[in-house]
Amino acid sequence: MTTLEPRPTAPTAAVSPPPTPSVVGTTPVAQVFPEFGAGGYTRLDGTVEFYFRVGSLLRPTDVVVDLGAGRGKFLEDPVPARRELQRLRPRCAELIGLDVDPAVRENPALTRAEVYDPAGAFPLADASVDMIVSNWTFEHVANPEVLAAEVDRVLRPGGWLCARTPRKWGVVGMSARLVPNGLHHAFLHRLQPAKQERDTFPVAYELNSREALRRWFPEHRFDHHVYATSAEPAYVGGSTLAMRALLGVNKVLPSAAGATLMIFLRKR
Repeated sequence: MTTLEPRPTAPTAAVSPPPTPSVVGTTPVAQVFPEFGAGGYTRLDGTVEFYFRVGSLLRPTDVVVDLGAGRGKFLEDPVPARRELQRLRPRCAELIGLDVDPAVRENPALTRAEVYDPAGAFPLADASVDMIVSNWTFEHVANPEVLAAEVDRVLRPGGWLCARTPRKWGVVGMSARLVPNGLHHAFLHRLQPAKQERDTFPVAYELNSREALRRWFPEHRFDHHVYATSAEPAYVGGSTLAMRALLGVNKVLPSAAGATLMIFLRKR
């Protein structure tokens, strides 16, 4: 008689427990979106939308750059399903983190990390990358001509640039440009009390419109698949009334006037 050996079990990463019902029910997003209590995210969740589309383009053999990877803040996401959507490393051959902030060296989600000069070249070889993912980074780019040239240089033909950023003329983009960079943390802390100062950076908004994208990533070099959308409002502090008001504004605006640009460019 053959004896079957027990299968070894893979170690599981520690995950944050889901929010308790008493906590969930008190947040503005939970009061406005009834589905939030079933999984911790809404039907308008921009992170789920962005990373699901990124995942649909990702191949196991790809070399991927996380541009603006930072310290890996997504690992603190309390929603396990959404956190795993953002975890690209198990689904690609290599995940390289690039950032101007040395904190990227602390990011445990990367295969390797590189600090680069925003006015200089990426520390990568020509045509060595299959995908560049950039989440909430383009609004901080002050030298779009440099970044665009480097993206073009390191991407292989057929490679993808996937980015999410506030639209320059959206509610968030216009509000951010009205506040001096030196006051951004104090301003954001009132609206998002959990946001840490080390996660707040100066903004430039030089690469946050369709016109800018066509200028710096010309259509004879890149196929553009860009659209605007509006997720559930994040900058409402603890006000359910403010969230409902912003959702009402979003409903009457045309879809092209959404607060966020979802950018998917394929190099020819």
